[in-house]
Amino acid sequence: MNKTDRLRMSFEFFPPKTSEGILQLKSSVDALSLFSPHFFSVTFGAGGSTRDGTIETVKMLQQRSSIPLVPHLTCVGFSRADIIYLLKIYEALGINRLVALRGDLPSKNTPEGEVHYAYDLVTLIREETGDYFQIEVAAYPEYHPQAQSTCEDIINLKKKIDAGANAAITQYFFNSDAYFYFIEECAKQQIFVPIVPGVMPIVQFNKLAHFSDLCGAEIPRWLRKRLASFGNDIESLQSFGLDVIYQLCEKLIEGGAPGLHVYTLNQAEASLALFKMFYENRLFHSTNAIFENEQPVLQNTN
Repeated sequence: MNKTDRLRMSFEFFPPKTSEGILQLKSSVDALSLFSPHFFSVTFGAGGSTRDGTIETVKMLQQRSSIPLVPHLTCVGFSRADIIYLLKIYEALGINRLVALRGDLPSKNTPEGEVHYAYDLVTLIREETGDYFQIEVAAYPEYHPQAQSTCEDIINLKKKIDAGANAAITQYFFNSDAYFYFIEECAKQQIFVPIVPGVMPIVQFNKLAHFSDLCGAEIPRWLRKRLASFGNDIESLQSFGLDVIYQLCEKLIEGGAPGLHVYTLNQAEASLALFKMFYENRLFHSTNAIFENEQPVLQNTN
């Protein structure tokens, strides 16, 4: 078996807010389920603003697909009792994996809650549920925008691992060197859990630039300039962006990354195009059977 057959692949979705968004999500899940990913994760809005939406989305996707569901769980703005209540809900649903995050406040008027940091959240999950949950946490190859130093950021990740986290998923990035340097720094701090790189397909420049500015992900100057130069030529931008992301994934996989976590934004087309390139270049062999038979087609679905 080629090493790429053992790579961990996962896709991230967010709770839709409209009937059209629900149809789009269902269609994307149907298409991406064909790759038999490790899991689908479902995000949790700032301050728990999508708490009910996250739960309902998980329930809906459980009925839709056999792929394991992994809800995000944040702690800012919640009491310990709130978090324990959510843990019990997910246990009752048969969910045994979580992405544990600190989360951001939606506004200055929102209370901070009783659990302030992600490592506190991981500690609480372990205290209440033992080893029941597989816990993923966040990592930042380009470092968290609120970290005072690179050393502090690595130490915070170490705290999350020491508290009981099993693995980490990174913020997306476009520079593979940032990831590999980060892995080296983690090893120096005796962090050896799987750290899976997050990948953001390039679909639309303005939204990507805005989102990257908010979350601290750096778009290299050369890439920002090239993407901006396409203007309204979306087809050319997406074709160029696909090449950029494929080359990034190629470097990550060949460099030993344990898998890829794709931020889909609830759209499957870019992920399908990326996987087709994996197949054509024999980079990710588990995609072969899918594309040798029939490429997945997105359809409107109920």
